Formats: sequence, structure tokens, C-alpha cells
Amino acid sequence: MALLPILCFPDPKLHKVAQPVQTVDARVKTLIVDMLATMYDAKGIGLAATQVDVHERLIVIDVSEERDQPLVLINPEIVWTSAETHLNEEGCLSVPGIYDGVQRFNAITVRALDGEGNSRTVEAEDLLAVCIQHEMDHLLGKVFVEYLSPLKRDRIRKKMLKAQREDSR
Repeated sequence: MALLPILCFPDPKLHKVAQPVQTVDARVKTLIVDMLATMYDAKGIGLAATQVDVHERLIVIDVSEERDQPLVLINPEIVWTSAETHLNEEGCLSVPGIYDGVQRFNAITVRALDGEGNSRTVEAEDLLAVCIQHEMDHLLGKVFVEYLSPLKRDRIRKKMLKAQREDSR
């Protein structure tokens, strides 16, 4: 198990579109273990492979209180969305310390492979639905701040760049 470095906005690698996972082999299973360890260590509830500079369609999530119910979704695709949406306050491990409202579907159904390569369907609502949508955006090369106004996005970009400069000193 290794902790992986998380890319921070505005790193251009966060905008790469992830490719499908071809086979769930030992490399992918190791990546899943490392991504879960990284997510738990960073106190996150979701992590996309894109955020750790692996551009494959893989996300890990755990929205449980006890942090003991990991969900692995490989090559996820949303097959149904509710008509209702709501504004949800979101944050992101790639944009630390920033939270803002994003409109998301209240409920979704996702088809994906699990960590063993078995097909599964997940019906999600509330926080889990929001988290899956957020992480799936990463697989498309989209960071949640892109839903915000250009002014807010520019302020966040400048703040993140300043923090990165200070961290590298």
C-alpha cells in the first residue's frame, strides 16, 4: 500500500479525459488499494484515478460514517438520473480548502465493474449520488470549480497557485 500524490488545481493533467480500464488485473487491484489509502489519509470521501495522475476510468468512494464501506467503480456510466436536482456544497481533494455550490442530480443509477471486475449496478441518492457525479466529472477532465463563475474560478486558480508556490519554498 502506497500513498499517491494528489494533483492540485490548476494542474493541466486534471483535464485529461480518462480511458477505459481494459482488464481488472493485479496492477489495477494495487491501484485501488493505493487510491483507497490515499483517500482515507487525505480525509476525503472520493477519489478518481485522474487525481493521482492515472488516466483510467476508476473511482473509489466511501461516504460511510465509519469509513469502512469502500465502493470501487471501474468504467462507470450513469444509466439513469432523477428529474430533481439540488445545489450541494462540494469540496475536492484536488482543490483543498475550497467549497462551493454545484447543481447535481438527487439520485442516479450507475453501471460499472467492481474491484474484482464483476459488473454491478449502483442506485445512489443524496451524498453518494453527489460524490459519484463529482468523481465521474474528474474522469471527463472536469474539476468542480469549472461549474463556478469565471470570476470565482480565476480567484481560486490564483489562490491555489499562490499556495503551491509557498509550499515549494
